[in-house]
Amino acid sequence: MEQHNTKSVLDDIDQRIIEALQQDGRRPFTKIAADLGISEASVRQRVATLINTQVMQIVAVTNPVKLGFSLASMIGIRVAGERLLEAADEISAFDEVVYLVLCTGSFDLLAEVVCSDNDHFLRFLTEKLYKVAGVQEAETFMYLRVCKDTWTSVGFSPRGVMFNRGE
Repeated sequence: MEQHNTKSVLDDIDQRIIEALQQDGRRPFTKIAADLGISEASVRQRVATLINTQVMQIVAVTNPVKLGFSLASMIGIRVAGERLLEAADEISAFDEVVYLVLCTGSFDLLAEVVCSDNDHFLRFLTEKLYKVAGVQEAETFMYLRVCKDTWTSVGFSPRGVMFNRGE
């Protein structure tokens, strides 16, 4: 859950390489190079640098519904202040939790959870979440329909939206 706030400076070529890989993480470097008018070696070197400096990563993004997880919910969680970081670490380790942030506002944590069905969700709440030391309250917001989902990759989109969450 550690975050580093060191800002990397990306030039236009780096940004365009990232955008190309966000569209298709398996896109050949030769194609990216041709589209950008640079050498394949340059693309390869820049991608290696972007990965090595943890500016980006290339991962497989799965579709939870296709994997049998048809229930998704956001959960607002209130935690005793002295237990906040420990509770966040414990909650982030649960398989059902796909996204967890410390936040401001009415809740201390927001967790996005995917489960196979209502029974699985109930077991998650009663057997896992509510047993975490320091959890005082949780309010669930079950997703009825996803109206917009632009999650195309895990991580940073250098242009436009900061966190690009597309399909």
